[in-house]
Amino acid sequence: MSPQPPRQLHLNAFLMTAGHHDAAWRHPASAAHRATDASYFVELAQTAERGTFDSIFFADGLAVWHRIGSNVSGVLEPITLLAAIAGATRRIGLIATVSTTFNEPFTVARKFASLDHISAGRAGWNIVTSSTEAEARNFGLEQHPDHALRYQRADEFLRVATALWDSWEDEAVLLDRSRGRYADVAKVHQIGHAGTHFRVEGPLNVQRSPQGWPLLVQAGSSEDGREFAGRWAEAVFTAQQTLSDAQTFYKDVKTRAERLGREPGHVKILPGLCPVLGATEAEARALDEELTELQIIDYGLAQLSNMLGGVDLSPYPLDGPLPEEILPTEAEINGNKSRFALVSELARRDRLTIRQIIARLGGGRGHQVFVGAPEQVADFIELWFRSGAADGFNIMPPILPGGLELFVDAVVPILRKRGLFRSEYAGTTLREHYGLPRPTSQYSRGVATTSG
Repeated sequence: MSPQPPRQLHLNAFLMTAGHHDAAWRHPASAAHRATDASYFVELAQTAERGTFDSIFFADGLAVWHRIGSNVSGVLEPITLLAAIAGATRRIGLIATVSTTFNEPFTVARKFASLDHISAGRAGWNIVTSSTEAEARNFGLEQHPDHALRYQRADEFLRVATALWDSWEDEAVLLDRSRGRYADVAKVHQIGHAGTHFRVEGPLNVQRSPQGWPLLVQAGSSEDGREFAGRWAEAVFTAQQTLSDAQTFYKDVKTRAERLGREPGHVKILPGLCPVLGATEAEARALDEELTELQIIDYGLAQLSNMLGGVDLSPYPLDGPLPEEILPTEAEINGNKSRFALVSELARRDRLTIRQIIARLGGGRGHQVFVGAPEQVADFIELWFRSGAADGFNIMPPILPGGLELFVDAVVPILRKRGLFRSEYAGTTLREHYGLPRPTSQYSRGVATTSG
């Protein structure tokens, strides 16, 4: 038996216009003015591809919330943007966020199948259920649907979408000009789904794509989110503040996947990491302090209030503790439960003042922020990777474009030298980058069922 190849890191570049620090747009090194410039995001994608990243990723929301006056707002729709990026890149994966709460399965399945064809097999879907009432009000609702109901809808959404991607078998297109047969109709299937939330006849009006399905990514860490990840996710973008918490989450999601009949190694756990880099540790710390000085306190306070379930923190002194008596319980949160739990625990564990919490959340919004020189960042990545806490990282540069360029030019070579990360792409599809199999059509296997 041939030996198994050494385990390799997976790196995804999480791209935001100015960078991930909430004050990045005020920094002269950022490109805050290029929020709707597709060529800018092409350049970022090409930088990540030069670093042989597995993928790039765009978050998305369906409202502008409280940020219009004090942060970059009004950004391009991600699938449309990734279609443009696909033509200017060759290997890097392309992951877009799309909500299952405010979309329909047929439309979403068609868009991702199209992106997968356009990119020759590099599409990925970050599945979210949306978390705010502001989004609900943009779709005719007075209040946000219940958290558990959103995940029930998401599960049915995925059953429909995967059936639609499978509805064209791989051998369906005959292109037999001599006999006048374009497709074998026996290999193109109506899915006949009739469920609680959706009724979809099918088949999809896009042929089966290079990957079969896009890579399925998920970012929720609540109890519902973890169970959903165990059932569906092939990559999980998560937020943990400590090594022990990350190890617990890693084991939990892999165990759920195995219980649900999946191969645990087919679920890649990628915590968010905001690396504040400098040529030296002192230079990195100076940048971190500079960004903290540029923070707009009112914006940070509004962001913190949102993470804590909408509590009003304005009457409380910034240099006093977070008033725990006004916080809801996690069970009462109908938005992002996992982020509420993380932020409230962070404040409690480290005994932070409100001002200190705002500063700590400025770079990563609850994701891990590491300040240091390239060797130190590489040490941190290697420790979590080798300690059963991560299969890789969702890299969140505090300032763009420079933060990504420095990571690619200074950290990636160290990871390569240590044998942790690829020097060149071995495959062409996103699934191949992540070491994941191409799904076989359920109709080819004779196990199709979506209703219920």
